[in-house]
Amino acid sequence: MSHITPTPSAAALSGTEAESFQPLRKRQRQWNESTDPVALPEHQRYSSWPNVEKSCRGPQPYPQWIIEDAAAIDTELGILKTGKEGDVFLLERATDSRSVLLAAKRYRGREHSQFTRSAAYSEGRAARRSRDNRAVANNSTFGRLVAAQQWVNAEWNYLKTCHAAGVPVPYPVQVDGTEILMEFISDPGHPQAAAPRLAQLPRHDRRLPLLWEQLEAAMESLAIVGLAHGDLSPYNILVAGDRLVLIDMPQCVDLAGNVQGLDFLHRDCVNICTWFSSKGLERNPEQLFSSLLASMC
Repeated sequence: MSHITPTPSAAALSGTEAESFQPLRKRQRQWNESTDPVALPEHQRYSSWPNVEKSCRGPQPYPQWIIEDAAAIDTELGILKTGKEGDVFLLERATDSRSVLLAAKRYRGREHSQFTRSAAYSEGRAARRSRDNRAVANNSTFGRLVAAQQWVNAEWNYLKTCHAAGVPVPYPVQVDGTEILMEFISDPGHPQAAAPRLAQLPRHDRRLPLLWEQLEAAMESLAIVGLAHGDLSPYNILVAGDRLVLIDMPQCVDLAGNVQGLDFLHRDCVNICTWFSSKGLERNPEQLFSSLLASMC
């Protein structure tokens, strides 16, 4: 979207500047197109932060690293991850004086995604308009667009809910169409690189007990707000030094609204306990599941 700067009044101008200003009827003003932003290379764009509604921005108070400057430029630095529903890119948002790295998750259209189990995850969710629900059920072109947007909205809302509940997830910066910008979780030892996945940790890693405590607390916080991750595995958990962060949240399951909710929660427990046990830290999935059920009461 191009940005337009209003030309000041003719009285404030002189010489050649005044010649470019012509007052119109009803006090309308002619815009001087020479003030439009300079065209950027394909891998860059002007920050979309000023153009999204407040409801499409992250929870307040905004972290200090958030850049709200309308003159900021987003530069795409490469791809971080490809997934079933979309791809994640590394993005730098920068002004002349500061910059921040962000993760940009861009959802693909439903016809290009691989959500073979999406109906099971999304049970209990529904579009507000019955027309949208019918279109999704009929798998029409419009229905595929609605379905894709539903997954975007789901992840955005779950990220905000989890952040408010203290669940360790990336801070959700903004959502714009089918793109979600979120905090980039970096490797503390290499700030330009993404934090490794839990699956990359070796057996008997010294951090395993600490990471287990954080994961158990995160799952409990999710259960307290009535959610299960739904697809929890060592591949969608990042390890930033000694800090654990959950990612890939669009398939979160409503434990009350989804009849299979507890089955998903139990599967999460089995998956994660099996992995920790394989790394030398024995954990009982049934004990974890019972503990999480108790936290829901």
